[in-house]
Order: sequence, then C-alpha cells, then structure tokens
Amino acid sequence: MQLGIDSFAAAPTGGTASDNATALGQLLERIERADQVGLDFFGIGEHHRREFLDSAPAVILGAAAARTSRIRLGSAVAVLSAADPVRVFQQFSTLDLLSNGRAELVVGRGSFTEAFPLFGLNLHDYDALFEEKLALLLQIRDQEQVSWSGRFRPALTGQAVYPRPMQAQLPIWRGVGGTPESFVRAGAMGLPLMVAIIGGETHRFRPLVDLYREAGRKAGFAPEQLQVGLHSLGYVADTTEQAVTEYYPGYARTFTRIGRERGWPPVTPGHFEAQRGPRGALLVGNPEEVAAKILRHAESLGGVSRVTFQMDNADLAPEKLLRAIELLGERVKPLLG
Repeated sequence: MQLGIDSFAAAPTGGTASDNATALGQLLERIERADQVGLDFFGIGEHHRREFLDSAPAVILGAAAARTSRIRLGSAVAVLSAADPVRVFQQFSTLDLLSNGRAELVVGRGSFTEAFPLFGLNLHDYDALFEEKLALLLQIRDQEQVSWSGRFRPALTGQAVYPRPMQAQLPIWRGVGGTPESFVRAGAMGLPLMVAIIGGETHRFRPLVDLYREAGRKAGFAPEQLQVGLHSLGYVADTTEQAVTEYYPGYARTFTRIGRERGWPPVTPGHFEAQRGPRGALLVGNPEEVAAKILRHAESLGGVSRVTFQMDNADLAPEKLLRAIELLGERVKPLLG
C-alpha cells in the first residue's frame, strides 16, 4: 500500500504577502521531507479562496520536482470543470518531464464553487462540464493529434498537443466524494479512483466502491486496473494524547468556519472523538494506532492501493507537520506491508 500526503497550502491567517511566501517555502520543505523519509506521493489541491495558496498547483509541484528525486507528485484534486484540458495536460506533462516521470493527475469537480464565477462558468453545468472535459483530457493523453468537439470549448481539428510526458501514459485518477454516478463512471472508464472521505464512517463507502469495481468489470477492465485510493484527514504524533491535543483546536476552528457556509453544526469534542474512533474517518493518533486504522479501513473497502493524509487543515506549526511526516514515513508506512 502506498502512503502519501495531500496539502491545500493553507495560508497564514491574516498573512501578508511575505507571510504567504514563507508558508509556500515551508510547504516545499515538507515535500522534501516526505521524499527523504520514503513516502510515495505528495498532492497539491486547487482552491480559489483567501485561506489557501494552491490556485496554481502545477507551479508548486514544479518547484517541488526540482527539490525531490523519488516521490510522486500530483494534483489533489485539479478542478477540471473550471480548466482547459489542453492546458492541464501541458502543465502536468511538463511536470512529468521536470520530475523524470513522477507526475500524476487526480481530477475532480471540487468541493468549493468559487472557480465557476471566477472563470465565467455556469454552476448549473457542474456535471456536464466535468464529464466533457474529462473525456477530452483522456483523449489528449492517448492521442498526440486530437480531433474533438463539444459544448464548452472550441473544437480541435487535428491539432497536436505538446509536450508529451516522459511516462508512456500519464496517470489520471478520478477524485470522487459520495455521488454513486461518479463511482460508476470511473469504473466504466477504467480510471483509478481516489475517494475523499472527510467525515462519517469509512466502511459505509463500501457499496459505492463495489459499484465502481462492478462497472469496471462489466466494461472489461482487469481488477488490477481498478485501483482505489483513500484521501482522509489525519495527523500523527508520538503519542495519541499529543496528536489529539495538537490537532483538535485547529480542526475544530476550520470545520466550524466551513460549516457556517454549508449549514453544518459547530464541531464539538464529542463529534471529534466519534470521528477519531474505530469506524470514524479521522486518522489521528500515534503511529501504531493510525497504521492499524488504515488497515481496517482498507479491509472494509475491499482493499486500497494508496492512502493520503490531509494534515494542514488544523493550523499546526511547521515543525509539528515535519515531525508528523517523519512518523508517517519511518513508523506508519512499514506497518502497512
């Protein structure tokens, strides 16, 4: 099982441009440390909000490529609905060349909607935009010269798209939340699946993962092609008490703030402990506890090939995030087999 980290490049609260520059430098240090301790993947999200610095993930990943040698680098997720698939392919193909074949794409519709008005898109086209653009992105990946037409972009009439990546086929995962149709479509296309589970009980997603695998089987894809990844919120410290004490305050602030936008109730200690419990989605604790929970989650979903942590949602100090990365590489990963 691969183990990695996803980051949304959290901006310092009320930070100046200088503060933001420092935060991005610290993010690159974390990617370097993840490479050094043997983690498999580092993903950068995409948001268009004040509290995040990841509106141009390929730029951050390009800087990371120059400072790492082994870790795979990718999006988490690229908001394909609001992007031009030609440019997305060019950016990540260039990243693949810079990194000597370590680039990946996880594409999705995004859980925030700011990109739609920002780029002049109609939110009512939320699903149609993504499906059309994903189909074009896959065609570009598989064909150097592309003939294509659709609703949301000018037609391509045999133009070639460059540069081509170092890898024979640039890996493209489909990022999903809880929509059954998305699981089925990913399986029917034979795409690896990255499931974002940020709350609730992880085992409840098993029927959706089964839909994905069955759709892939019916479409003629071999089981080994139908990879499942799990994106979860989490944090690892030397002891469970330390992990909870350090993680909870920032987690509660972040999700209470987001909850005000979405109509969720404020986070409470009881809610947090339920999510941290044996069936809850949060991966918070000491290394052995977290490794055991990852293995339980993997079994409950019928097997997963990659788990990625999202840790920078809790306003944690840079040195604590670096220590958590060390623990993930040195103590959690060896226990996953």
